[in-house]
Amino acid sequence: MLITGFPAGMLACNCYVLAPRQGADAIVVDPGQRAMGPLRKILDDNRLTPAAVLLTHGHLDHMWSAQKVADTYGCPTYIHPADRYMLADPIKGLGRGFFGGLARTAFGAMFREPRQVVELDRDGDKLELGGITVAVDHTPGHTRGSVVFRVEQGPEEIAFTGDTLFKQTVGRTDLPGGSGRDLLTSIVTKLLVLGDDTLVLPGHGERTTIGLERHTNPFLEGLTP
Repeated sequence: MLITGFPAGMLACNCYVLAPRQGADAIVVDPGQRAMGPLRKILDDNRLTPAAVLLTHGHLDHMWSAQKVADTYGCPTYIHPADRYMLADPIKGLGRGFFGGLARTAFGAMFREPRQVVELDRDGDKLELGGITVAVDHTPGHTRGSVVFRVEQGPEEIAFTGDTLFKQTVGRTDLPGGSGRDLLTSIVTKLLVLGDDTLVLPGHGERTTIGLERHTNPFLEGLTP
């Protein structure tokens, strides 16, 4: 399986591309700000055609280019229904303090839903996309509609954790829809049950593993499934 990615935009959101091989359909995870240029290069260099855009949640830095990518390549965008409203109005997901009224109106006009939207409304569902099986775990806490995507690469499991779990830290919970209790519950019940060798590809920063986070992440100290 081909898995690659790059940090997109000012907030360096990790955009990932995965495909079974070169010259195949591909999955794009979290295309953020200014993602289209580097994404197009990866797709062209590997002769890939996007079959789906997957969003770990609806925050602006993760979905900024989702509509452009999905509509350019004619593929659906997948998002949990609790975060779908942010596709057309991402400012609502940031709270009133980020922009004044006029700026909110002008900025919000930049966004609209992709033409095809599929809601990830079944926890534990499995999607067959471009020859890859993707398991979807609902992990509320960072937002109400946060999800983790899991795929298998041979004997190895890979978790795209968005802003739920990072290397040595966890996602913030002070934005609308955030909950510290829900976040830790999601991590305990959906991530700490995975094997120590599970590769974690987070929404920001470096990759890690479930084992490393289980034993070294200060926010998870004393937590067990």
